[in-house]
Amino acid sequence: MKIKSQFVCQQCGTSYTKWMGQCSNCSAWNSLVEQVIENTDGKKTAIAKGQASGKKLDFVKISTIQPSDVKARLLTEFDDLNTVLGGGILMGSVSLLAGQPGIGKSTLLMQICATVAKKHNVLYVSGEESAGQVKLRAMRLGAESDKLSFAASTSANDIAKTIESGDFDLVIVDSIQTLAMDEISSAPGTVSQVTNSGNLIIRAAKATDTAVVIVGHVTKEGTLAGPKVLEHLVDVVLNFEGDRYGGFKTVRAVKNRFGSTNEVAIFEMLNSGLSEVQNPSAALLAERTNTDGSIILATLEGNRPILVEIQALATNSNYGYPKRTASGFDLNRLNLLIAVLERRTKLKLSDKDIFVNVVGGMKLSDSAADLAVCMAIASAVAGRKLGEEYVVFGEVGLGGEIRSAFRADQRIAEAKKLGFKHAIGPATIHDKFVVPVKDLRETLIRYVK
Repeated sequence: MKIKSQFVCQQCGTSYTKWMGQCSNCSAWNSLVEQVIENTDGKKTAIAKGQASGKKLDFVKISTIQPSDVKARLLTEFDDLNTVLGGGILMGSVSLLAGQPGIGKSTLLMQICATVAKKHNVLYVSGEESAGQVKLRAMRLGAESDKLSFAASTSANDIAKTIESGDFDLVIVDSIQTLAMDEISSAPGTVSQVTNSGNLIIRAAKATDTAVVIVGHVTKEGTLAGPKVLEHLVDVVLNFEGDRYGGFKTVRAVKNRFGSTNEVAIFEMLNSGLSEVQNPSAALLAERTNTDGSIILATLEGNRPILVEIQALATNSNYGYPKRTASGFDLNRLNLLIAVLERRTKLKLSDKDIFVNVVGGMKLSDSAADLAVCMAIASAVAGRKLGEEYVVFGEVGLGGEIRSAFRADQRIAEAKKLGFKHAIGPATIHDKFVVPVKDLRETLIRYVK
């Protein structure tokens, strides 16, 4: 047997025979790590050996398969989180929870353990914290229970064996980047370790019908650290987003084999742990003052309509290149909207520093936020403000036209519930509550006073 080594990209998993500064597949720099592999000598190739050892699959006609009974689900104390999960944590499913450090992943999971452990056996496995640290968190969150057990381990083999015992209905693994398999010599967190450790745990969960929740780290860009294949292996991928120092935090499913990916759960961090926000619109607008640069946007977080304040500030630039800053809004989209404002209206923004903020730590990906951002910038530059009775929504095209918005009826219903009198929106919406607008320039002239 001849021992060889290869260089594997830690971002995409592509292997090379020699070290390279940049991965030619994903363009990541300095991501190649050397790993030892075994290459057997012999006349038969690996493919030929695989064909010889394989056997014909047992198959049935799909028309003869009977739908299995719906499996039971483990309910958490958060109704919205249950909805995001498709009705709760499905037995035998493997969920991946990813988020920034310090945002509250361990807190959320301990609160889930506290609820599930009232009726089911739960195991919390930590590869990062000691028993004392987890005990303190459990005491703070009221999660002490005889049905809740703890183990400290970084061995994927031991964790999989424990899951295979069938003693637990729910197992929490914190986190996948700390685990390692005994058969692989590379360090924890590498592509091979994350992939194989995850695969080992998933097979154990499926074999014993045990629900497993795995914690995943993220990179500084906000993407899940490690190979993309891990997201394909699991059943549910949850992203925990928000400001770690305050504001609202959201949990949304970017992949869910058992439910919709359009739902979102909104939380705020209190001394007693995470708490669901039942009426985020009222909470976001509670401290609002109607000044220039302030516009109320009717947006959507998943399927939930929310009213959020968009703030803009414009100041004279002291440098030759004006500064554009956005918090909670895509900066590239902001630059595009500023270009549309300059080209399609009479506003001169080339000598202005422009700052846009979404209040409450929310991060918007709604295209219907365009009109509100444009009106906020115009209001800040002109020193004028919009009436308190208006909410705004609508997409802005490059020609300055106002385009239709998704789920307009839900946005309108939320605005009515909060006491607003009118909504400035696309002319394609036929509702007496909506003031129809077709052109960005006309909208600014008529309503920013």
